Amino acid sequence: MHTHFVASTSTLDIAYLEWNRGATRSAVLLHGWPDSPEGWRPVAAQLAAAGWHVLAPALRGFAPTRFRDAATPRSGQLSALGRDLLEFIDVLGLAQPVLVGHDWGARAASNACGLRAGAASHLVMLSVGYGTNSAQQTISLQQARNYWYHWYLATARGEQALRHEREAFTRLMWDTWSPSGWYAPEDFDAALQAFQGEDWADVVLHSYRHRWGFEAGDPACAADESRLDPAPVLAVPTLVLHGAADGCNHPDSSLGREPFFDGRYERRVLEGVGHFPQREAAQQVGDAILRFCSEP
Repeated sequence: MHTHFVASTSTLDIAYLEWNRGATRSAVLLHGWPDSPEGWRPVAAQLAAAGWHVLAPALRGFAPTRFRDAATPRSGQLSALGRDLLEFIDVLGLAQPVLVGHDWGARAASNACGLRAGAASHLVMLSVGYGTNSAQQTISLQQARNYWYHWYLATARGEQALRHEREAFTRLMWDTWSPSGWYAPEDFDAALQAFQGEDWADVVLHSYRHRWGFEAGDPACAADESRLDPAPVLAVPTLVLHGAADGCNHPDSSLGREPFFDGRYERRVLEGVGHFPQREAAQQVGDAILRFCSEP
């Protein structure tokens, strides 16, 4: 059974779900956009049943995580997500946890590993190819089409839709990024609660605008930004799981990333699975994590 807790870092009160506290091996499961820690329930239960201590935090901007100071910039830049994760690990005293991230969470987890060698024992990235954070990256026309919402959010019209139609806007992503009928209405409703945070829209807008160079970053993140661009080579054993039917990040976007990894690297494409593998194929994802992390 999970329990809800809060970990206070230098900038955030990070809300998180927890399973099997006291177990020796730990895993931090990081959600993406638009999603919440609720999406990790089945995978977390599987890892906890295997004897792991599992934690699933809500990222900055996602309720009930809160900024501690009104003066802190509501940055959504990806280096900040990585730094948040490192502080979360430190505050809770986690020793080299397995880091499992989906979408934004995958970017946060890989950035944490890029900022601190030895931050994790293993890295598992869902639905994201490493080295795809830079504004200068080359993307295909198909991927540019998939990212229509990135360009829309760079406009005043997109900002209004995000702020005032957040339920319809986020539901559109769930309805178009995976094969139809993959989720129950109550699953979306549970995730939607995380999008009601007072800073959610600000963080989301800044994240996508900063990613493509449309807005400046938080000066406090400048040193971390310079360390992450270009993307550093990672030594941590890494597994990439990508749905073959992902309508957001085309599975080809995670191809050919082997040169970024010094250690063991595996990539698996999940047939019939869309953008949310941990929700659509939880057993398969849990099995893959346990298998991969059974080796050093």
